[in-house]
Amino acid sequence: MPSAAVRHLSPLDRLLVEAQRALETALGDPPAARPYPAVAPDPSLSEPERRHAAGLMRINHVGEVCAQGLYFGQAAVARDPATRGHLLEAAQEETDHLAWCARRLRELDSRPSLFNPLWYAGSYGIGLLAGLRGDGWNLGFVVETERQVEAHLDEHLGSLPADDRRSREIIRVMKDDEARHADHAEAAGAKVLPPPIPQAMAAASKLMKLVAYRL
Repeated sequence: MPSAAVRHLSPLDRLLVEAQRALETALGDPPAARPYPAVAPDPSLSEPERRHAAGLMRINHVGEVCAQGLYFGQAAVARDPATRGHLLEAAQEETDHLAWCARRLRELDSRPSLFNPLWYAGSYGIGLLAGLRGDGWNLGFVVETERQVEAHLDEHLGSLPADDRRSREIIRVMKDDEARHADHAEAAGAKVLPPPIPQAMAAASKLMKLVAYRL
């Protein structure tokens, strides 16, 4: 029995796929493939505690929007199928994080960042530039991104209201996933990014966190 023909996407098809991904990530509510990790009872938080927890989860949601943009941008120009597969696999787990953060924001009577389309577009552009440098640099950006995300998730675990176990349960799973993505990228041949790239990424992340906490 003959095998089904593999459809090759035209440049227009690829553009439409990327546009759909961008809209789903920045403005939609993509479903998670894994169960929601928050199982603790929802705590009774004071209004300042609720706003603070929501601000932190909004930062985490923006971080996942940026990760999606970065990985899909890198995957669009990755030369090695194995590297592209690694990026898309990581992006799928980031979709879980995106959905979990969005759900927790709703539980906290809050919303995602108003600037998500801009966060996604900027990250996608960075991903394209990284990917064009070659697969070793592609994977190097994965490692640096995930290590920086790990660090700020650690900060959030210490900063969340003491009773907010639900947000902590989400963040702990996310942190484990980010560490695994970085480890896999290192094992796959990631290059160490030279200065000032990590410092520039950290500065951009700091700006994002300041804005996303409130908007």
